Amino acid sequence: MVRPLGRSRTRPTRPPAAEPAARTPVSGPSERRARSAANGGPDGALRGGRSRWSPAAAVRSALSGRSVAGQVFVFQVLIVLLLVVVAVVALVLQSRSDSTEEARNRSLAVAETFANAPGTREALESADPSAILQPSAEAARKATGVDFIVVMNTDGIRYSHPIPDRIGKPFVGDVGPALAGGTVVEEVEGTIGQLVQAVVPVKDPDGKVVGLVSAGITTEHVGGAANRQLPLVLFTAAGGLVMATAGTALVSRRLLRQTRGLGPREMTRMYEHHDAVLHAVREGVLIVGADGDLLLANDEARRLLGLPGDAEGRGVHDLGLPADIAELLASGQVVTDEVRLVKDRLLAINQRPTHVRGGPHGSVATLRDSTELRALTGRAELARERLDMLYAAGAGIGTSLDVTRTAEELANLAVPRFADFATVDLFDAVLSGEQPEAATEMRRTALAGVRKDPPLYQVGDRIQFVHSSPQARSLRAGQATLEPRLRDAPGWHAQDFELTSQALDYGIHSLITAPLRAGSLILGMVTFWRGAGSEPFEPEDLTLAEELVARAAVSIDNSRRYTREHTMAVTLQRSLLPRSLPEQSALEIAYRYLPAQAGVGGDWFDVLPLSGARVALVVGDVVGHGLHAAATMGRLRTAVHNFSSLDLAPDELLGLLDELVARIDQDEETEGGTAPVTGATCLYAIYDPVVRRCAIARAGHPPPALVRPDGSVEFPDVPAGPPLGLGGLPFETAEIEVAEGSRLVLYTDGLVEDRDRDIDVGLELLRNALEQAGPSPEDTCRAVLDSQRPARHNDDIALLVARTQALGPGRVAAIDVPSDPAAVAEVRASVTRRLTEWGLEDLAFTTELILSELVTNAIRYGGTPILVRVLRDRSLICEVFDGSNTAPHLRYAAMTDEGGRGLFLVAQLAERWGTRYLPGGKVIWAEQPLP
Repeated sequence: MVRPLGRSRTRPTRPPAAEPAARTPVSGPSERRARSAANGGPDGALRGGRSRWSPAAAVRSALSGRSVAGQVFVFQVLIVLLLVVVAVVALVLQSRSDSTEEARNRSLAVAETFANAPGTREALESADPSAILQPSAEAARKATGVDFIVVMNTDGIRYSHPIPDRIGKPFVGDVGPALAGGTVVEEVEGTIGQLVQAVVPVKDPDGKVVGLVSAGITTEHVGGAANRQLPLVLFTAAGGLVMATAGTALVSRRLLRQTRGLGPREMTRMYEHHDAVLHAVREGVLIVGADGDLLLANDEARRLLGLPGDAEGRGVHDLGLPADIAELLASGQVVTDEVRLVKDRLLAINQRPTHVRGGPHGSVATLRDSTELRALTGRAELARERLDMLYAAGAGIGTSLDVTRTAEELANLAVPRFADFATVDLFDAVLSGEQPEAATEMRRTALAGVRKDPPLYQVGDRIQFVHSSPQARSLRAGQATLEPRLRDAPGWHAQDFELTSQALDYGIHSLITAPLRAGSLILGMVTFWRGAGSEPFEPEDLTLAEELVARAAVSIDNSRRYTREHTMAVTLQRSLLPRSLPEQSALEIAYRYLPAQAGVGGDWFDVLPLSGARVALVVGDVVGHGLHAAATMGRLRTAVHNFSSLDLAPDELLGLLDELVARIDQDEETEGGTAPVTGATCLYAIYDPVVRRCAIARAGHPPPALVRPDGSVEFPDVPAGPPLGLGGLPFETAEIEVAEGSRLVLYTDGLVEDRDRDIDVGLELLRNALEQAGPSPEDTCRAVLDSQRPARHNDDIALLVARTQALGPGRVAAIDVPSDPAAVAEVRASVTRRLTEWGLEDLAFTTELILSELVTNAIRYGGTPILVRVLRDRSLICEVFDGSNTAPHLRYAAMTDEGGRGLFLVAQLAERWGTRYLPGGKVIWAEQPLP
């Protein structure tokens, strides 16, 4: 059963005294045979269940180094390796010595031969020694195999060299002994490596040195014997290793056959360990001989089969075993996980013969109690199902950021996998995104069950749990509470006697309730119920319930936070949009605003009354969603309100708005704030009911639609400027004539464009909807949204429909004024007559004063032409046009000043007054309320 490997450093493992059967003395021959068969003995059987000896096992034992054979093998290998290393080192050293000596001899011989060669001395004495010596030196160098032959004069100046550009340069080396008539042989580190060079003198017949010759050769170009001998040495070493391995294998085989590689102490320890493991395993082991006698039975086998104490050595048929079990053990047949009933146990039996790999004849059987295994398998299956449910909770709860939907997902997940019914109760504050308050009522938010209409509080009911109820106790303790038998739970009955009685009659008998806790906040309660046909909840179920509720609590808290932020953003957005439209007579207006389902956006619209009965229409869009987009929309809308009070042309107003957005972007970048506003668009239109013309400019916004009184639809050609904040390009204003009864349709891109629809397709669909819409603005809004609105719009939709009305000639009085102060009286008279026709005689006096001051200023300080226009709208409007761009200023005149009180008087008499500029001058206007 165990595999002993040499000496063991563990203490013998002995069974406890309480189990004497684990240390049954080996007294009978059958016991000794069984131990021998199990552990291996002189008959060559297995040791500890291992196979017989084999050459491979011998080699592994030898390589391990734990046996004598292994140690001898290691020693022989070390000796061979040492011999190989010594031989290689000696060979290398000898090779280096021989190479150096050969290089010295060769370089000296070549130098002396060339120095004494015929013609060398004559060449040194010639007029051009290099021309004669360079060819002959190179030929001699190539013939002798040296690296260089250099001939030089007595000053060491070279006449020859393998590299021609070094001729004429000083020789590098010791030439002193050669000039004295001797020779020099030295080892130097040259540019071509380690080399040996020799320098010899060239003498004339008188023995005088007339020149020098040097020859050199690198040491790596000399030798080679070591390289030729090294393979032989390596092959010899390899042969030695092979022979040492073979010899060690033979010795190991002999030793393993005789002693199994172990000494007496190791053998004893091996048997002790074998007994300890054999009797400690939770699996029965039986060894039956070929004659049907029981040779060995461990403690687990004795327990499972109920064997007597003297069972070993007796035949299996004499042990009182069931006949089929005894027959199976005596037969020795091969079986795998065959289940047999023994008393009250289901035993899984595996049996194999022992002689298959050279052991003695017989069989070994193992017994496993599958009754306990099945119980363990059931618990493992239950644990797996619970893990699967927790995994499903992580994937299936919190798929949306809706509190109610998340609660429903929790209830649906728990039924029927964990409970027959599940209820989720949340505080009202959680449903609205706020933090819950203690001791407040809860609202039933979700209910799921295996049957319909259980006698429980229904969805939407308000619940105040009594102090003794399990839910209240769970809230106070902050952890799950179990009520295994509701019939015996008086605290639960106190919640509602009538309803709890109905629940018991319905079959509900057990519950677990757990608080929905997210950090320190308790968001509500979750209650799991079991009814008829289900087992009551157990204490082990509390952990699963708490884990399931904890995971759901995180998702519900995330949904609560999102709801709060979404509510804040919607509130902010609603507060920034117009709550009601101002009163004016130029346009009949209807509008629709649909926020995006994915979040709050930045679309807005506005209707702004201007001077002269004119009305400005504004539609804008800030790209993006959330608080940032809504806040930016509010800033832009406020800016448009302020800029419109200046009575600017549409292109000028968009220019100012563009500069504002650029400054906002710059400030946010400097402060490290949120993303830039780039992407904001705007359309600004001014409709004048007197001349029935509309001036429009747009900054990256979709074009407006114009529905003529005959029902035809067109998209006016309004130049498309860049989105706000980009800068660099001017905006342009387009003026169109609008017949009375026409409808101007302004909108944001969410109406005509989305991810699945191009804007051209959206515009064509809008055209078709407008052609089929009714004449009123309300009918138009309804028809457009019914045909254009997608099932789930990801962007805000703002729609503004304005039907134009005209201020007819009967409500307008226009007077041309000559540049003469005497004309002021005629103007007053004409206006008084027109006011009398309109029935406004009560305003004649103040109107005369206002016009007198304005016309007098225009004649005195303005330019021609001068025009007076009086409009009867919701108020009486007086306008004075002149050709000057100089604007008057309101000031307080001193007591001694003769003038400066005209505008002050106008401001006191009129409800509003102001100045607007035209391309050819300005207009000063004043409004009076009608009686």
